[in-house]
Amino acid sequence: MRILIEENYEAMSKKAALMVAGQILLKPNSVLGLATGSTPLYMYRELVRMHREEDLDFSSITTFNLDEYVGLNQDNINSYHYYMFDNLFNHVNIKKENIFIPDGMAENLYEECKRYEKLIKDRGGIDLQILGIGKNGHIGFNEPDLKFEATTHVVELDDETIKANSRFFSSIDEVPRRAISMGIKTIMHSRKIILLASGEEKAEAVKKAIFGPIIPGLPASVLQLHPDVTIILDREAAMYVENIDNIQ
Repeated sequence: MRILIEENYEAMSKKAALMVAGQILLKPNSVLGLATGSTPLYMYRELVRMHREEDLDFSSITTFNLDEYVGLNQDNINSYHYYMFDNLFNHVNIKKENIFIPDGMAENLYEECKRYEKLIKDRGGIDLQILGIGKNGHIGFNEPDLKFEATTHVVELDDETIKANSRFFSSIDEVPRRAISMGIKTIMHSRKIILLASGEEKAEAVKKAIFGPIIPGLPASVLQLHPDVTIILDREAAMYVENIDNIQ
């Protein structure tokens, strides 16, 4: 595990974008696992800039998103489908047939989870997975639980997650209570993982994920077992690991 501490959110995001760009340059047909939320926004903006100004080529890239809300259609501005097209896909030369996002409107959610898992397998697995971390230590929508969910599944969102995500909605009552999420096993099968964390409110979860016991009650702690994880933090998120620049 490597821990990189950057001065601020912008520097953290640029470092992450450089690493993603490096993956694309080294393997132009890479399969990328992508996250949503506020944390990776600037990273996506930087990738768009690199495409426009430095000819970063997405034409052979395949992407799989970590999760999607149940009950929101693709045109809903709060869906992760809308988020990804608005912040990245509409601005780079990725092929639409290579974009995969769980269908939160599927009639049979169980079958949708199976379908999505098979798509990942059929594409050869994920080369590089981008993650954020919730204040309760969730990755994707894998909430603290008594067990690690293995593969893509439907999850009931915790009250803390609903409250945190309510800032994107008109009211907390509009936040969906369920989502489809890649499971811990799916995430851990990624060849490389980058986890991003910004802000003082993430510092406690980051500390526990890096130094705490590996328990389902803190889902991100399982990343301690992965052979190739890079955690990129800004100074605020790194307040409990301030003197650590690199952990192997």
